Amino acid sequence: MRTSRVSTAALIVLLVSVLAGAQQALVPAPGRLAVFKSGVDVVNLAVTVTDPKGRFVTDLAEHDFRVFEEGIPQPLTIFTREDLPVSLAILLDTSASMEAKLGQAQTAAVRFVRTLKDADEAQVLQFSQRAEVLQDFTSDKAQLETAIHSTRASGDTALYTALYVALKDLDRRHRDGEIRRRAVVVLTDGEDTASSITDEQVLDLARRTGIGVYGVGLFGDAPPTSRPLNPEQSTFFFSALGRATGGQAHFLKSVAQLDGVYDRLAQELRSQYGLGYVSTNPARDGRWRRVVVQTPARVNLDIRTRLGYFAPKN
Repeated sequence: MRTSRVSTAALIVLLVSVLAGAQQALVPAPGRLAVFKSGVDVVNLAVTVTDPKGRFVTDLAEHDFRVFEEGIPQPLTIFTREDLPVSLAILLDTSASMEAKLGQAQTAAVRFVRTLKDADEAQVLQFSQRAEVLQDFTSDKAQLETAIHSTRASGDTALYTALYVALKDLDRRHRDGEIRRRAVVVLTDGEDTASSITDEQVLDLARRTGIGVYGVGLFGDAPPTSRPLNPEQSTFFFSALGRATGGQAHFLKSVAQLDGVYDRLAQELRSQYGLGYVSTNPARDGRWRRVVVQTPARVNLDIRTRLGYFAPKN
């Protein structure tokens, strides 16, 4: 009986210790990432900060940031300036109007792929009258480069379908407890002419996944017959996607500018801050919640992150 009482007491002490450890796991040590139990809803934000000259600002500390959800301050549980692994979808327009520009676009995309690190992964998708995954997610740069070089120009432009497929594929790559940079980079020289998916469906999915979308539009050097039927529609769509997701739209006059844009995108993905919080609003109502990130002590900075998220729903 004495042995039994000692064992029971020891079990109680062990249980208390385990529970205490589980609670402590919700609180990150300074400068480290929190580890959350399954079922804890964490809002993750990839935040890009630039100065008035467009240079990336990478020296901010946790106390420099304030996060608000529907105007209510949210205490941060995650803060990192680490160079996190990247999951990237690279989309290339291979419609007929891209034929003269495709060689340079391929070279620029290969150069972009070579900036990836060993822990990163990427997918290559081409789109003309339909969207086609040429290479699924891999860290093998040789396979990614082979897929890029295999692209051929023909047909119409299923831009919205390609974006929808890429967002779905990238969202399925998400693993509980894993924090990665996630982005879609899409290059096109025209507006959508072949999708059954609408621009509103793409925008809604982008908001729901929280994936940054970077649109690159080649609208300046195409001959009149192959320019977008409505350039304003294309620029508005890419701009709206960038604002909603924390990405950005780039509009180029020449395909020769692609190297510079891809270089900047690669630098941005390495310069982002990772912020996270558990919402003080416990309602699981599926409603849209607006999120604002500020740096009160550095008011001259430009801050880009997604505009909000949809709350979990039971």
